[in-house]
Amino acid sequence: MKRNKPKYKQIIDAAVEVIAENGYHASQVSKIAKKAGVADGTIYLYFKNKEDILVSVFREKMGEFIEKIREEITKKESAEDKLYSLIEIHFKQLSLNHQLAIVTQLELRQSNKDLRMKINNSLKGYLAIIDQILKEGIEEGLFHPQINIKLLRQMIFGTVDEVVTNWVMKDQKYDLVKQAKDVHYYILNGLKSTDDKKGS
Repeated sequence: MKRNKPKYKQIIDAAVEVIAENGYHASQVSKIAKKAGVADGTIYLYFKNKEDILVSVFREKMGEFIEKIREEITKKESAEDKLYSLIEIHFKQLSLNHQLAIVTQLELRQSNKDLRMKINNSLKGYLAIIDQILKEGIEEGLFHPQINIKLLRQMIFGTVDEVVTNWVMKDQKYDLVKQAKDVHYYILNGLKSTDDKKGS
C-alpha cells in the first residue's frame, strides 16, 4: 500500500513545509519533490497531481489527529473531560507544528469548492468523535436531552477551528494550548452568568 511506504510520508511532510512557506498556488510539484529529496516523476507514483497532494496532507494529518484524540479520550470517564481532551489535543497538535497550522488554517481555505469537499470528507471521523461525546453528555445528564447534536457539533468544531486560525494570523505570538481551558469552559457554560445572586 502506497501510504505505508517511506517516500509517501517524505512527500507529505515536504508538502507541508513547501506549502506553508510558499502558499499552495506557488508550490510547484518540483519544489515539493526537491524538498522531499525525490525525483519529480516519483511524486506521480504516489499522487495524481498537486491537488491530490493537498487532500492527502489533510487526510493523513487529520487521521493522526483522530487517532491521538481517540487514544486520549478512552482514558477519560466523563463527557466533560473527553471534550476538554479533544480541544486540548487539537491545540497541542497544531502548536507543535506551525507549518501544518498554516496549511490547515490558511491554505486550505483558499482552495476551490471541489477540493474543499474532498477535504471535508476527511473531517467525518473527527466530527463523529464530537457527536459521541455529545451523546455521552446527554446520557450523563451533562447536556440537555433536546440539544441539536448536528448544530452543536458544528459550533464546537467551528469554535476550535477559529481559535487556531486567529493564533496563526497573529503569528503564533501566544500560547495556543493555554486557550483550551477557556474554550472548554465557554462551550460548556456559554455566556450566562452562574451568579445566583445576580438580579435578586
